Amino acid sequence: MSKPIPPETSVNKLVQGTIVKGEVMANGDFRIDGTLIGSITSKGRLVVGSTGEIEGEIHCQNADISGKVKARIAVSELLTLKASANLNGDVSTGKLAIEPGAKFTGTCNMDGGVMKKDVKAAGNEEARAKEKILG
Repeated sequence: MSKPIPPETSVNKLVQGTIVKGEVMANGDFRIDGTLIGSITSKGRLVVGSTGEIEGEIHCQNADISGKVKARIAVSELLTLKASANLNGDVSTGKLAIEPGAKFTGTCNMDGGVMKKDVKAAGNEEARAKEKILG
């Protein structure tokens, strides 16, 4: 009888032709070859295959993107955009690798995968605080 694979070494998969709407949370690695509309949080590596699509929000340790992503992304370590990747969104990561041919439209902050507050909203908060002080 074979031993079961521990959860931390198994890879979760969303296969081609499958569409999921909602929030996905994974303790290990996750591969998406289908479509996710919503958010994904993974404590491991997220792989978006060439047929994979994500629209929403991504939080993970490492990510390899080959498919189409329209999302706000926070990667604590390394984000890799493969040659077939098409990324549209705001990125916060520790390190970024982009292969020739990859398409990236958006902003990138290399601050270790921590998303900053909206700059305009932060400015409004500062203005309100000054008004309180000045009366």
